[in-house]
Amino acid sequence: MQHDQRETLIHMANQIATNLQSSNDAATGVRNHLEKFWARSMKERLIGCLDDADCALNPIARQAVEQMAEQRRQTS
Repeated sequence: MQHDQRETLIHMANQIATNLQSSNDAATGVRNHLEKFWARSMKERLIGCLDDADCALNPIARQAVEQMAEQRRQTS
């Protein structure tokens, strides 16, 4: 996936987080949405960007992606 596609994924994840930010557990809501509707390759791309300095996930989206990463570590 090209860099601009990664930026698009980050933007989309941030939009989902913004839309769900007023819910009780926004990060879990974002994670559930990503797990349900996003392709595996899209989720893996977001997980891969967590350690990058230029990964501009907002705090809620970052927490959701970190939850996905942790879940994958536990199941592998």
